[in-house]
Amino acid sequence: MTKKIIIGSRGSKLALLYAQKAKETIIKNSDFKDVNIVIKTITTKGDKIKDARLSEFGGKGLFSSNIEKELHNKSIDIAVHALKDLPAIETDGLVTDAFLERNDPKEILISKNKKKLKELDIKSIIGTSSYRREFQIKKIRPDINCKLIRGNVDTRIKKLKDGLYDAIVLSYAGIKYLQLENEITESFKIEEIIPSAGQGIIALQCREDDQEIISLLKKVNHEETYKRAHAERNILKVLDGDCETAIGAHSVIHGENIVVEAELFSLDGSKRFYEKKIEKIEKFREIGKEIGQILKIKSNNSYKR
Repeated sequence: MTKKIIIGSRGSKLALLYAQKAKETIIKNSDFKDVNIVIKTITTKGDKIKDARLSEFGGKGLFSSNIEKELHNKSIDIAVHALKDLPAIETDGLVTDAFLERNDPKEILISKNKKKLKELDIKSIIGTSSYRREFQIKKIRPDINCKLIRGNVDTRIKKLKDGLYDAIVLSYAGIKYLQLENEITESFKIEEIIPSAGQGIIALQCREDDQEIISLLKKVNHEETYKRAHAERNILKVLDGDCETAIGAHSVIHGENIVVEAELFSLDGSKRFYEKKIEKIEKFREIGKEIGQILKIKSNNSYKR
């Protein structure tokens, strides 16, 4: 094997671990060797914005647009993304249709005094950059103050330990990859905090006309994760989900059925709309669209009253 594959990734420690996982999975499922696959680090616009909400500068695409440009330019062959950070609408000329086996999507809390969410002092400050997390936390603890926090996982934990926050909320998958599980104060059940659509999933993207890479990615695609990813992201497609749209979505496959639940918050977080459906697995695409439509109708009707 003389051909080289170039994988494009963000440069954070966590993103590079995701890229390495993608590389290892490709090697395991193909004739490619370690020497044939190169990981290229790409700085994204999202990495450069340190102290503001991404929605103020263009939303989720800030983490993917520079990487996608390198795909278009054929500087890389495969882009690795955390699926939750990828816009729901596919960029023209590219296809995201291969996913590594999903990691645990649940949310976790890290607090500086090891107090769980319900034990935190009144008006404690929790760091998050997500409206969804903010509204979900306030549903449990209305008195809590949420304050914007940006940066990679290590940076956020340092800000917590420096006393800038009383606690922070992060995804378990990232903490596990970074081997920081000893920092966790509390793990939330899905019923308590519904995660972001696609949370815990590593997505592999390529050019839609690159049949060789598409064939390769089919070999590494995890079928169950593929179905769950499409179910959840189809909710976002209907609701135009981005950083400012507070949406939680989660799916699970039981036997021959797929169970999907989702919640949508109003822009100020004062209203919550929830829906849960069960369908046969083969309806994994339709179930997401149906839930998205139901939530959209519930939301629109509430504003008409």
